[in-house]
Amino acid sequence: MDWFSALFTEQSFLQAILILSLICALGLVLSKVKIKGVSLGVTFVFFAGILAGHLGLQIDERMLALAQNFGLILFVYVLGLQVGPSFFPSLKKGGIKLNLLAFGVLILGTAMSIVICYVSKFTIPVSIGLLSGAVTNTPMLGAAQMALLEVHPDAVQTSSQMAMACAVGYPFGVIGVILSILILRRIFRKELPAQQNSHENQTFVTEIEVSNPDVFGLTIKEIMKNRPLRLVVSRVWKNIGSEGGMVIIPNGDTVLEKGEHILVMSKESEVPKVEKLFGNIVKTDWNKKDIDWNHIDGTLVSRHVLVTKSNINGAKLGDLHLRNAYSINITRVNRAGIDILPSSSLRLQIGDKLTIVGKEAAIERVAAVLGNQEKELRNPNLLTIFIGIILGIILGSLPISIPGMSVPIKLGIAGGPIVIGILLGAFGPRIHMATYTTISANMMLRQLGLTVYLAALGLSAGPAFFETVFRPEGLLWVAVSIVFAMLPVLLIGYVAGKFSKVSYASNIGMLCGSMANPIALNYALSTVEDDEPSVSYATVYPAGIFLRVISAQLIILLLA
Repeated sequence: MDWFSALFTEQSFLQAILILSLICALGLVLSKVKIKGVSLGVTFVFFAGILAGHLGLQIDERMLALAQNFGLILFVYVLGLQVGPSFFPSLKKGGIKLNLLAFGVLILGTAMSIVICYVSKFTIPVSIGLLSGAVTNTPMLGAAQMALLEVHPDAVQTSSQMAMACAVGYPFGVIGVILSILILRRIFRKELPAQQNSHENQTFVTEIEVSNPDVFGLTIKEIMKNRPLRLVVSRVWKNIGSEGGMVIIPNGDTVLEKGEHILVMSKESEVPKVEKLFGNIVKTDWNKKDIDWNHIDGTLVSRHVLVTKSNINGAKLGDLHLRNAYSINITRVNRAGIDILPSSSLRLQIGDKLTIVGKEAAIERVAAVLGNQEKELRNPNLLTIFIGIILGIILGSLPISIPGMSVPIKLGIAGGPIVIGILLGAFGPRIHMATYTTISANMMLRQLGLTVYLAALGLSAGPAFFETVFRPEGLLWVAVSIVFAMLPVLLIGYVAGKFSKVSYASNIGMLCGSMANPIALNYALSTVEDDEPSVSYATVYPAGIFLRVISAQLIILLLA
């Protein structure tokens, strides 16, 4: 049995893979455990790694660093890739507000870390280490250590103490943010149903009777000229009062007359403006899931068509001239589970699902143009994954000089990849780079990266973790870490929800992003029905990670 024990004790690449896989498996089994309906989920992988390190399991340091860093890079890059299409539009819909709130979390936490050094025996390096752990921000720790050794090259022991403080604070930072989310959920529980059921980006279908005299006899193009409203008139019931009434697919030249009925796709918040423009709403619920669109009339059908051809990726919808060429109407575009109102300026992406209304033969011809080959979407675009990781590492390693600072700052292995992921997710199709991944594939890559990262991080912190924690100074570190993790989150979270009127889903995503806490984000996603927390997380994360890195270096350079 010597060969079996050697697998766990003799350091090799096989031993490293075996130990990390064992830690991941144990942590994922424990992640199923719930206490009063609440589970820490993948966080248990981190605790499993700490336990393994405490029991004496070790792997080669270089392999440990490779697993930890690659896992983190994979997680943040794929996260950025997924939310990229929604990132820049989100800046127009409260993104600046979210970043200001996230900046408030950063300022409050940083101020607390400085104040505590003046009211206790904590040193600046220890305080910054605890803050790095409480905000689960290892790039911040690395930046602080680099700045410390640049100013004091002989402060190797102090640098190690900073890392240990981060390791102590990290698990309690994770738990603290999750507890804060639970508290905020309880505070804003009365507002949750309305907020979670309100999908501002989703299309809303309304039937209108044309009764506004101002639009009688005008074409749809004339009616919409110079109006900021974004809507699609999907169908028009002509001669609604006669037996010869028929339903047509309108275009810009279709004339609307008194008494005709129209089917309009718009945002739900803009329905009152639509009603004011065209006339009276007909009390028919066209938003039910069981609506049979194919039987609204006898000649027109509604079909879903997928964009799968590479030459369509990044093309503007208006440039394809599908509406006039094939006499069809595109009523909505579904991207990553979100319905988007089609417009001539909308750039299509591989994986988009278009809802098209028209005659069967016409839709078949449009499907041939767009591709509509579902099997093509099953092939992962691995080239984009690796190109993005390469660019992310290069960007993260780029030194950025700031006047007055002797040490340049860097975005690091977390900041660089997520910025590149967001940019490729948002603009990749414009350069005909296929960035599409299925939701399940994206989630698989994210979970794989996060799990490996936590296993390696826990294993590196395990050997001295319990010795540090279970002593008076260590217990004080734990208490301070919890305060660092919870107080800024609760205060800013309450302000965001109560006074800034940020929805619960956006609020918790913003707070997780401001704390650079992917584990808490994973938990936050389980408390809502959509991916809105991920969007707000990615909205504030790039600026947050950058400012955390800068603030850590500034404090060390000025005060240490």
